[in-house]
Amino acid sequence: MGRETSTVESKEWFMAAYAPQGVPTSDHLKLRTLTLSLGDDHIPDGHLAVEILWISVDPYLRVKMTGRKDGLDMPPFQLDQESQKAGSNVFISAAAGGVGMVAGQLAKLKGCRVIGSAGSDDKIKLLKEEFGYDDAFNYNKETDFDAALSKYFPEGIDLYLDNVGGSMLEAVLNHVNNHARIPLCGMISQYNKDCTKRDGIRNLFNMIGKEVRMEGFMIGSHLMNHFPDFVNEMEGYLSQDKMHFKHKIFNGIDRFLEGFASMFSSSNIGKVIIQLK
Repeated sequence: MGRETSTVESKEWFMAAYAPQGVPTSDHLKLRTLTLSLGDDHIPDGHLAVEILWISVDPYLRVKMTGRKDGLDMPPFQLDQESQKAGSNVFISAAAGGVGMVAGQLAKLKGCRVIGSAGSDDKIKLLKEEFGYDDAFNYNKETDFDAALSKYFPEGIDLYLDNVGGSMLEAVLNHVNNHARIPLCGMISQYNKDCTKRDGIRNLFNMIGKEVRMEGFMIGSHLMNHFPDFVNEMEGYLSQDKMHFKHKIFNGIDRFLEGFASMFSSSNIGKVIIQLK
C-alpha cells in the first residue's frame, strides 16, 4: 500500500537583509510562497504538521533582525522575587502595550498604586478608565521626564517595570526609593538604533546608595515553574471580570510587516496579533 502524499502552499516572511537601525521595511523582510509536502515520508515519526491560525507579534523580534548578538541572548535573572507589597508605588512604561496593560492591572489587584506612561491622550484615557491605573501621563506632552516623575511620584518609586529603556530609565533612577526594584522587560526605544548608538544610562551610581536591584528576564525561562500558577490566578480574575484587554488584529500573513511596524509608533494599543484564517 503506497504512502499518502499531499502538498499545500504556505507563505513565510524571511530576512533578505539585516536592519541594524530603523524600523525594518520590505527591503529587509520579504514574503514568499513555499510548497510543503505533507506526505507520510516527509513528516518524521513522532512529529506533527500543524496549521497556524494566529501569530503573536512582539517587540523582541526587532532585536533578532539586527544581525548582531544582543543582550536578549544573555541568561536571564530570576523573577521569583518581584512580588510587590500592597501600597507600593509602581511605575510602568509603555503601559498601553501588550505587557503593560496586564502588568498594571495585576499590580492594582495586589493593592499597589500604579502610574503608567504612554504616547497618546487616547491611551492615557484607556489606562485610567478601563485598565484601572491610578494615573498616567503622555510622554509626548510631558517631555521632561524628571518633572513628570516628581509630579506623579512625590513619595518615590518602589518598582519600575521597564519596557522602553533610554531616557525614561535614566529619569526613573533619579526617583527610586531605597531597595527599589527594576525588572527589565524590554527597551523598545532602543531597538531601532544601531547598537553603537543606543542611549547610555549616566546615573547608575544612584543604584548603589539606595541598594536598587535591576534585573532582566525572559519569559521562556519561567514558563515551567510559574505558568501553571499564573493560569490559575488569571482564570480567577477573568471569571470575576477583573482583567481587561485590548488587541489589534491584522488579517492575513501579508500584513505582518504592517503589524510589526505599528508597535514602534504611538498608533498601537494593546497586543498585536496576525489572524491567518
